[in-house]
Amino acid sequence: MNFQGWFLIITTFYHGLTTLVENRRDKPLGERIDVGGYYLHLYLKGQGSPTVIIEHSLGGIDGYFLIDQIAPLTQVCIYDRAGYGWSDNSPKKRCSEEIVRELNLLLEKAEIKPPYILVGNSFGSYNVRLFAHYFPQKVLGLVLTDGLHESEMLKMPLLLRGLKYFFGSGFVVSILGSSLGLVRVLGHLKIFELIKPELKNFPPQIIQTVKRSFYRPKHWLTMGREIWNLNLSGHQVSKANNLGDLPIISLKSKTFFKASILNFYLPINTVNKFRDKMHNNLLNLSSNSQQLPAENSSHFIWIDQPEKIVEAIQLLLIKTEFK
Repeated sequence: MNFQGWFLIITTFYHGLTTLVENRRDKPLGERIDVGGYYLHLYLKGQGSPTVIIEHSLGGIDGYFLIDQIAPLTQVCIYDRAGYGWSDNSPKKRCSEEIVRELNLLLEKAEIKPPYILVGNSFGSYNVRLFAHYFPQKVLGLVLTDGLHESEMLKMPLLLRGLKYFFGSGFVVSILGSSLGLVRVLGHLKIFELIKPELKNFPPQIIQTVKRSFYRPKHWLTMGREIWNLNLSGHQVSKANNLGDLPIISLKSKTFFKASILNFYLPINTVNKFRDKMHNNLLNLSSNSQQLPAENSSHFIWIDQPEKIVEAIQLLLIKTEFK
């Protein structure tokens, strides 16, 4: 057998053994709640009202980067969408309608009382808008962190559609890579930190919690399922385009991708012009919308400038007279 064969055998065995040990040793930070035959993980920190609910980006578990900074302000709730982190896979379609249904059921079963401030990062902006549409009496305000808007996403230019499918194919490859333990090896070699140097600003235990999810095939499978249903989610959220005078703060990063040697081949200017159109549409969701710039950030504001998300939440607390 050649070197590559032995390497894959060793990494697969190591990954399987390490996953088994982690599953027995690691305990969820919060609790796992049954939402209809499968369990979702939820974690609360801080005290007070309203409760801030963080709805992650596509493939992300961003709340772990934010919870310690938001908790001094009020109670904050992060949860792993089905398929991520400590949550089980869901047999239901991975689209905004199902995600919103699961989140509402989870909050009810956990007895987390409204009102809520919903923070939607990237794809999560679809979900929080739809939640506010279905349950307006529960929602005090929204923070959209470099949010998406379906009017542009559903008529995406051919070049950007190709980019979307390119990333989607990467998720499929990563299912195999995580099954063989290769993603875990890359994590141990700190490749994540090499790609995103800003990660060094966060405590090691947070980084390890986030990596734990990325090491598992179900994480990448769920990413693939969500991007596969992204157009369906876009059609579903189109009904949430008139949110009255609901306070909304839309955070806009300076650029979608920070230019680097790792992404020189990406059409960054084209992506940014496309994103500018989405941000203009986001400002029309409510008569009480406001845009805040994140001038030192890429699309990943929750890593690059998490303090801007905290600032947006503070502004909503002031606007809605919660101190």
